[in-house]
Amino acid sequence: MKNIITLKLGDVETTALIPVAIKANETLSKNPRVKDPMAVEIVKHLNVDTRQFDKFLSREGVIARTVMLDRTVREFVAANPDAVIVNLGAGFDNRFERVDNGRITWFDIDLPDLIAARRKAFPERERVTMVAANILENSWIGLVKNAASAKSAPLMFIAEGLFMYLTMEEIGTLLNLLKNNFEHGILMAEQNCPMMVKKQKYHDTVSKTNAVFKSGTNSARELEPLCPGIRVAEEHSFNEEMRKHSLRAKLFALLLPNINDRWATLVW
Repeated sequence: MKNIITLKLGDVETTALIPVAIKANETLSKNPRVKDPMAVEIVKHLNVDTRQFDKFLSREGVIARTVMLDRTVREFVAANPDAVIVNLGAGFDNRFERVDNGRITWFDIDLPDLIAARRKAFPERERVTMVAANILENSWIGLVKNAASAKSAPLMFIAEGLFMYLTMEEIGTLLNLLKNNFEHGILMAEQNCPMMVKKQKYHDTVSKTNAVFKSGTNSARELEPLCPGIRVAEEHSFNEEMRKHSLRAKLFALLLPNINDRWATLVW
């Protein structure tokens, strides 16, 4: 990989350091639940102290969402081997390597400063396109449309660690952008709760950044009125995975069942 000397990231983009630090440390653990060698290499080359980004609850949450989403994406790829998958707010995510079947087309989209850093870390790869763009604007839409049309392929969009940094109005803008430009699609969107927005100063890792949570839902069905025609197919708490691995996580799931983040599958 290319050397990363310095990072110049905005407040929200800095939160991309949290999952990459956690995945790196998990990969190096004795019995890793997630293996991401690229995360290990990225952390080696970062000119930042990532220790503040690897705390227990964030670590268990990131690992849970990675395991759950990887499983869902693999199932989608197995059913749709020529799929086009769009990673919205990609950060330093390397899911493509974990789910690739040799045929899918993949887009990693994020703001310009993050994509500039990402280009230093990730090599150019066949069937993967990195796009510097604001996801709330339509500058990236044509690239994805052309790829999907060329393959007559189904579309999946991923919004991991994204919606909480958008207002409900901005989420509505994104949902309508997707619905109005793509006839059919699936969106896997991470949700957090309103209480976390109110208590974000106590978050064990995001509080170490200048990022601000802007929205939360008690149910992803609160998103449906933002874009008529989009509906929630299913929703799962990260607790479902977290509680399998430690007593502390099991107690968290038991005592605070509605606090943890959730995966919602939205379809149209």
